[in-house]
Amino acid sequence: MVLDDVRKALESMIGLTPAKAQELAKRYLEPGAAKDQVAKTAGDLLRVQQRLRDAVRKEVTSQMKSMGVATQDDLDGLRKRVRDLERRAGMTASGRKKAAARKKTAAKRTSGSGASASTAGSSASS
Repeated sequence: MVLDDVRKALESMIGLTPAKAQELAKRYLEPGAAKDQVAKTAGDLLRVQQRLRDAVRKEVTSQMKSMGVATQDDLDGLRKRVRDLERRAGMTASGRKKAAARKKTAAKRTSGSGASASTAGSSASS
């Protein structure tokens, strides 16, 4: 019976809101408990929930680190390094050299206008 009560109490702390904490405190305190006692107990429950979350977060972080999983900070740092290296190398975000990208764009413009002129010329000669 006591184990069921503990299990229920722990389960009810998942997603605990201040209103739920008040309700939980009322349920586990003696009937007619003073408002300040209910408020104090609800605050205690919210603090316990935060400590549990912190402990779970710390354990998950530890396990992920032990498996060699990169953190968001690791990825952000690598992205910044790549951007800095690309800037120094004079590259665009797509990885092409800026000068080569400009030449390719200019070539597309030239071939695009030349193709329409040759098409127009061949239809005029027919």
